[in-house]
Amino acid sequence: MALRRTRSAASLVFVAVTVAVAVLSLAIAGILIVDGQRTARGEAERVTQAVAQTVADTAQVADALASADAADASALLQPQVEQVIVDARVDFVTIMDPDGIRITHRDRERIGEPYLGSIPAAPVALTEEFTGTLGPSVRTIVPVERGDRIVGWVSVGVTIGSITATLGPRLLVVAGIAAALLAAGLVGAVVARRATRQVTGDLPAGAIRDAVLSFESLRTLGEALRAQTHEHGNRMHTAIALLELGRTAEAIEILAETSRQSQVLVDQVAARRDGDPTVGALLLGKASQAKERGIRWRSHIEPDAPRSVLTPVDAVSVVGNLIDNALDAAASGPEPRWVEVRMTRTTDDELEITVSDSGAGVPAELEGRIFEHGFSTKPAGADGRGVGLALVSASVDDAGGSLALEREPTTFRVVLPRRDP
Repeated sequence: MALRRTRSAASLVFVAVTVAVAVLSLAIAGILIVDGQRTARGEAERVTQAVAQTVADTAQVADALASADAADASALLQPQVEQVIVDARVDFVTIMDPDGIRITHRDRERIGEPYLGSIPAAPVALTEEFTGTLGPSVRTIVPVERGDRIVGWVSVGVTIGSITATLGPRLLVVAGIAAALLAAGLVGAVVARRATRQVTGDLPAGAIRDAVLSFESLRTLGEALRAQTHEHGNRMHTAIALLELGRTAEAIEILAETSRQSQVLVDQVAARRDGDPTVGALLLGKASQAKERGIRWRSHIEPDAPRSVLTPVDAVSVVGNLIDNALDAAASGPEPRWVEVRMTRTTDDELEITVSDSGAGVPAELEGRIFEHGFSTKPAGADGRGVGLALVSASVDDAGGSLALEREPTTFRVVLPRRDP
């Protein structure tokens, strides 16, 4: 059976950038089309308003409508209206008497019929969309006044079909813009893939994350072991100096105290049936690191705490990063400064890991962002600020567990499924 080939991180970057650019191009094209439709309609309204008002203000139109003979008015105004339709590039100009009977019309056979559309009750201009003999149109009707009385009305309209036809050239421009954006995006995707491949090669995203986890695990474990070595070195040097001075009892007491402090944690780790020796070594080192920073260390590991599904690398990364954050928070917080680590069994036979500290806590407005990659409340630096909690969250999610932040005291609670025998 053939195995499915996992996409490399560079390919995923290429696909992600391409999809994002395609969606962005479509969104921009849609916005431009909607804006073009709105603009075309606005232009149609302005044209109909201007032409209707101009025709209504013409003295010859008012004089013809004021005369008693509709046939003479029609014979006089119809040729002029037909010329206005051509010059103004509108679809119809209808002049009617005060009762709405057509004096002119684009189709001469409809002269004398009632106007199809709204006629205002007051002598005011009105712009509307109405379906008449030419179909749906945007039209403006304006009163023709002689003195203080209305002698007729002028209606000018542009059909919706004509408005849509004007969008053709604009759609070509929109298509060109969308194509240019998509082409630029594809070029950017290719460049991003090439740059990513230079760093990651053809490794899949999971392998890169595992590499980062391994680095984080080695870093935090190395810091813990360095602190432990440093502490034992200081005590050993002190004991040697005391022996050279002949103060044997004090030298023995220092060495015995060192043994007692380490033995407590060793006994807890050793008593756990499903314990992870790597995590045990990490806790021993972190205890020394806490003492080195003047922070009281408390730990409690239940003997029946189950073993989680995390690999040793993931386990060190999760526990180590949580402890590192707790040590930093406690070191900058009020006294007494302390950090407590607990590993217990839940009622569902899952492993529960809690890391608490005496620090000031996470501001409420930042709680939703502390697990984001790159986000940190501490200054950025070469030690990878803003990465640890993001890796913790990713590792716990991948294992099917849960990660929660609690207050008073600040506590990170991790619940992990138990590994099946």
